[in-house]
Amino acid sequence: MERMPTEEKMTSEGRTMTAAKEDAINSNINPLLTDLYQFSMAYAYWKTGKHNDKAVFDLFFRKNPFGGEFTIFAGLEECLKFVQNFKFTDSMIQNLKTKIICPEKFWKWLMTLDSKEVKIYAMKEGSIVFPRCPLMRIEGPLAICQLLETTLLCLVNYPSLICTNAARHRWAAGKEKDLLEFGMRRAQGPDGAMSASKYAVMGGFNGTSNVLASIKFGLACNGTHAHSFVAAFQGIDELKQRSIEGGKGDFVQLCVEKRKLLKKENTNEGELAAFISFAQAFPDRFLALIDTYDTIASGLWNFLAVSLALHDIGHKSLGVRLDSGDLAYLSKECRKEFSKIAEEHKIPYFKKFKIVASNGLSEEIIYELKRQGHEIDTFGVGTNLVTCKSTVTHNQWCEMIFMIFASIARFGVCLQACGIEWSAKNQNQPGRGKGYDSWKEKPVSPIWYIRRTCSGYSHGSR
Repeated sequence: MERMPTEEKMTSEGRTMTAAKEDAINSNINPLLTDLYQFSMAYAYWKTGKHNDKAVFDLFFRKNPFGGEFTIFAGLEECLKFVQNFKFTDSMIQNLKTKIICPEKFWKWLMTLDSKEVKIYAMKEGSIVFPRCPLMRIEGPLAICQLLETTLLCLVNYPSLICTNAARHRWAAGKEKDLLEFGMRRAQGPDGAMSASKYAVMGGFNGTSNVLASIKFGLACNGTHAHSFVAAFQGIDELKQRSIEGGKGDFVQLCVEKRKLLKKENTNEGELAAFISFAQAFPDRFLALIDTYDTIASGLWNFLAVSLALHDIGHKSLGVRLDSGDLAYLSKECRKEFSKIAEEHKIPYFKKFKIVASNGLSEEIIYELKRQGHEIDTFGVGTNLVTCKSTVTHNQWCEMIFMIFASIARFGVCLQACGIEWSAKNQNQPGRGKGYDSWKEKPVSPIWYIRRTCSGYSHGSR
């Protein structure tokens, strides 16, 4: 089969397969991560002598998520790792024997299985894809292709969903803004958290708060502090360390004097103490969460007092984070005061302090903030990103992509798989599928053609 520009081919000798060895596979991703009926079918194939029949399966979907017009294909790397490492161990077989009764000869045959006869043709990971276009085509012995089905669907579904959701948030925010993934505490367990971080960045996010994911996948790691850090301080007298390490003079007293200079001496002292403490720890990346008490009356001015003190001793603050309230209004008020102080004190970079916003952000909220003319530089998106909560499609809690793994050719004979009652929307075209894209100049809109060929049968769909 020829290789198309939109496809990547994987064989046991290929560079893609070899590269997969460089990163250890998730221990949960093994041949037992599948549905029981896959083993039932494999046994039936083996018993009737059909297990080595050559087969072709397509992995595709019928509807874009979020009521949208596109999907981002993701998860291919993990699929290749899984297929390359596909092998049953003694312990796997012993555990499997407790779930299904088969003769010993079948278990011995299962132990011999590997992926050396499997070929995978796939769209490039990160590609924009559309319904019914094959994302992956799996060719090989019928039984082993069947055993790959559930795992491959699992490895593509959630990554593609997260990647698509991230891309939609990027589209909403605009290319000039930063997007950070903050969803680990709301994710579907540890694996969901790791996948969300990885595929959010693939979909257009700049970084994550997930330390382990940032280390494992080489991602930018970002974060500030929580409200609990601010609440842990009650007053200035709690600060035993008076200076910044390597610096001279009483930094704490300098911050208090700057607050007096700003004529904002009634701000919350516990909050000021927390900000001073955080600035002492991170004098060159001080970014404060300013809404624990009163964003405008206290948090903003405590941040500015500490920032002026840092400036005097040769350090620069980064900015503020807003985690509650009217984010558009508060961001504009912060920007206004930053500009005012920059002019009064002749410190130009104060105008460009970063304003980070978080707290229940979603694609729809980002669009609304844009409509209100916000001054936010960075969006931290958590729950609505990692859980893929959709308010577009009938307020469903979790959006999903219904990925399909369908047999479309065997023995050179085209197979037609149809849904119940021959529903038109569930019909699949027979034959091997190849995807082609064509872009019109004006307006820019993609047209996808799927050409299926089998035993001389050929047609296109759009």
